[in-house]
Amino acid sequence: MTTPVTSSPSATSPPADRRRWAILAVVLFASVLDLLDATITNIAAPSIAADLGGGEALVQWLGASYALAMGVLLVVGGRLGDRYGRRRLFLAGVTGFTVASVACGLAFDPASAVVFRLAQGAFGALLIPQGFGILGAVFPRDEIGRAFGVFAPALGLSAVCGPVLAGFLIDADVLGLGWRVMFLINIVLGGLAVALAVRLLPRDDGDRAVGIDGPGSALLAATMLGLLYGLIDGSAHGWTAFPVGCLALGAVFLVLFALRQRTAAAPLIEPSLLANRGFTSGLVLGLVFHAAVSGLLLVLSLYLQNDLRRTPAQAALGLTPVAVGIILASLAAHRFIARLGRRLVLVGLLLTLTGALGTLAAVETAPGSWLLSLPVLVTGLGMGTCFGTLYDVTLGDVAPAGSGSASGSLSAVQQLANSIGAAAVTTVYFHTGGVTPSLAVVAALTFACCGLVRLMPRGARAHH
Repeated sequence: MTTPVTSSPSATSPPADRRRWAILAVVLFASVLDLLDATITNIAAPSIAADLGGGEALVQWLGASYALAMGVLLVVGGRLGDRYGRRRLFLAGVTGFTVASVACGLAFDPASAVVFRLAQGAFGALLIPQGFGILGAVFPRDEIGRAFGVFAPALGLSAVCGPVLAGFLIDADVLGLGWRVMFLINIVLGGLAVALAVRLLPRDDGDRAVGIDGPGSALLAATMLGLLYGLIDGSAHGWTAFPVGCLALGAVFLVLFALRQRTAAAPLIEPSLLANRGFTSGLVLGLVFHAAVSGLLLVLSLYLQNDLRRTPAQAALGLTPVAVGIILASLAAHRFIARLGRRLVLVGLLLTLTGALGTLAAVETAPGSWLLSLPVLVTGLGMGTCFGTLYDVTLGDVAPAGSGSASGSLSAVQQLANSIGAAAVTTVYFHTGGVTPSLAVVAALTFACCGLVRLMPRGARAHH
């Protein structure tokens, strides 16, 4: 789940109480719509690849392309809203997202499916930051906590329902559309979101003085494209000079991106933040952890459908314990974070590690058994514990003036990690021909994260 990308509240007076909560409902509805479409391809990817062709490369790109566009453009989307007005960018985002969703449902070959998923992610990056900025502007300071508190359970429920709904829709084969109905249903849902946004969202003019780092965004996009294309092409067609060259180019662009951040007037990541050891440690830990668990979820779906021959609906139900664990642990983590601080992050990592190793043992000793559900639930509990605490602890030593930039950077890194993880861990799955090595890689990455915890701030940021 994406952490809020906060913006400074506008100077306009807040609307009446009933209207404020209606605005919250619109923002939440759009966020849920985005999350549903971000997660459904974990279940639907094998069906889409079987229909359109493209094989394992398309399976990897369907999730990675969405997260790639979202991660690269998320901070830029927030800045565009500050510059040109949040209502204007929200409407552009939700309208473009709806059109791109319909285009995904009409995709005619693997390339078009990937391009339309990229467009979905790009418009999602315009949409999501505006919602949090709008809420910050319309809710009084003493109520904003209650408003944001609605998001965790609602998005958690969406994380459960999205893949399950996708699985049942595919199996139902509504009107003979198969997997396409998952995207085409957004004609109704997206259209409703647009109509409600037009009616309810407050107008704002923005601030034309807000800077946007276009070259930095382009370098970041080139970095991620090089790394992802190299990983996916190498896994699908062999490690020839071309995928290795793509990886090398990605590394070069990464260096150029880092240099750009030191000189840009409005950098995507403030250089002063990277000088903060606690923040940098949390940033790296978040990158590795989110990459590991996003890859794990896709590999488990592939294992259930490709290896155990489960239907999409059966596979979705098989992954439900993960989502249940995430919800329960996310809600519980906030009760303990003030007391435990970074130790709670370590608890989450150890739970995730235990779940990954337990899943590996279940796959080896009792494939297809109900016993698989228990370690999968433990994995979800670990993920939820980290999701609910990791970034709050990472921001523990960040000055209040830099918290907005830091939150935006962390949100973008989470999305980029989802993209990398979906490509990297599934590369292991396809290249080695089994789920066991993939689970071993996830376990190793999670164990490595444990060593970074002691470098993080001891306590979480204070909430006001």
